[in-house]
Amino acid sequence: MLFALAILAAAGAGEVGAQPYPSKPVRIIVPNATSGLADICARLLASNLGEALGQTFLVDNRPGAGGTLGTAAAARSAPDGYTLLAVFDSHATNPYLFASLPYDTLADFAPISLLARGPLVLVAGPKLASSTVGELVRLAKSRPGALNFAAVGPGSPARLLTELLKLEAAIDVTLVPYKGAGLALGDLVAGQVDAMFATVTSVSSHLKAGRLRALAVTSARRSAVLPDVPAMSETYPDFVSEAWVGLLAQAKTPRDTVARLNAEVARVLGQPEMKRRFAELGLETAPGSPADLDRWIRAEMQRWGRVIRERKITLE
Repeated sequence: MLFALAILAAAGAGEVGAQPYPSKPVRIIVPNATSGLADICARLLASNLGEALGQTFLVDNRPGAGGTLGTAAAARSAPDGYTLLAVFDSHATNPYLFASLPYDTLADFAPISLLARGPLVLVAGPKLASSTVGELVRLAKSRPGALNFAAVGPGSPARLLTELLKLEAAIDVTLVPYKGAGLALGDLVAGQVDAMFATVTSVSSHLKAGRLRALAVTSARRSAVLPDVPAMSETYPDFVSEAWVGLLAQAKTPRDTVARLNAEVARVLGQPEMKRRFAELGLETAPGSPADLDRWIRAEMQRWGRVIRERKITLE
């Protein structure tokens, strides 16, 4: 009798183990605070994936230490597909900004899909007598160190893009640090600083009102978001960078689970409503294969590793 019960129990356990993924709620760790780009993208995705897969997808914000705390938590999670990680620009720059990390940026994660991508925009304040990148560069070369660029945080995209411009254009400008993008934009509109790199959504109202001028977008080609604004690459071919968000799993997550998630993410991102919502953020949906995301992250690491090393950027 006991033997028969043991067989039935084992069979029952096998049936549970064989349940299709997902059979319980899935957590998406976002390693920064709410309202950030990765957080907004993750919440849009979670709601739609939940409907598509019949399970709850929960967003778990784990901010701190430049995104490394939440990323480390995801690296330590069980490799079963029930803990995912939404990463953004800092995932590719942190290996060069921190002396050491509690995880391996590439080896500890399995790419699932890029979610979204979009340009940043170089904007000039009302007192800057430049309407093109070429004019700005000529002015900067005639007055080394005189132009002020706002930046939020030492490892922020605005800071790194400014350093990339200094390398590509061989100019010297002064970085003015701010604790928040709102403060930086306020001073830019007031003419207290001359220029900055910013997200399209953060400056769109200022551009429409004529308070700021868009000089260039940072994507490889002109963007549908700002179709009349030149791309930086038209002047400096190697100057290409986009804001982005990607989805990862723990490295040992089963391949069929990764493949299932990749397919469902692509299906969700292909919905017209999702494309519209991302466009409102100045982004385009960017589904692709896990290999595509792996190549993207490696290319971002190579680009920013060079800038961080050559400009000797630290988090201090």
